[in-house]
Amino acid sequence: MNDIVTVIKQNLDLSQNRPIKDLVYEALRKTIILGDILSGERINEKNLSEALNISRTPIRYAIKQLADEGLVERKAGVGVIVKGITMRDATEIFDIRKNLEVLATRKAMMRMTREQYAQLERLLDETESLDRAEKVDQVIDNFTAFNDFIYTAAKMPRLKLIVDNLQAYLVYFRNISIKAKARRALAIHEHRLIYQGMINRDEKQVSMIVDEHLERSLQFILAEMRARNLD
Repeated sequence: MNDIVTVIKQNLDLSQNRPIKDLVYEALRKTIILGDILSGERINEKNLSEALNISRTPIRYAIKQLADEGLVERKAGVGVIVKGITMRDATEIFDIRKNLEVLATRKAMMRMTREQYAQLERLLDETESLDRAEKVDQVIDNFTAFNDFIYTAAKMPRLKLIVDNLQAYLVYFRNISIKAKARRALAIHEHRLIYQGMINRDEKQVSMIVDEHLERSLQFILAEMRARNLD
């Protein structure tokens, strides 16, 4: 339990001006998804409350949320057991994302104005500049902005909500993979290719590039999960 508490504390930022129940939930969620609490381990609410020096109420809230997501389960006579996320889960999530993001990109391609294309190009130029300056966190922010731009332009807010919910499970792994310089450079290049395909109004090219882009992202994430023994 001490090792678990140490990792949770690293992911728990109580300095944020947000409800503590949300901070505890996010810290536990990140810790479980990254495999720092292994599948099959038990979370003791009372011990965790004492170790973190907080009441059990936000911990109960966090565990309920995690149970609803399938990341933990309550077993009678045992308590709260970690289920976590597996490589099979990651593959399923990306299979769904490929289809949804191809749809969103194709819709955006047909609906974007000339000014929106210019804005997207400026975003890509800025991302390349930030990468040359090794401002990795800002590059990651711009990757998110690129995806958000396309979903906004596609005018499919419900689709974006679905993808955001799926991506939430893997965002920690995505950030790890993007911090690797080789993957980051390739992802920037892939975003440029997606943009070029959109400019050309080439649905076949856009579909292929988006699919390949997400497949490469998946393979980096799976490699990280293998390293963490998250089969």
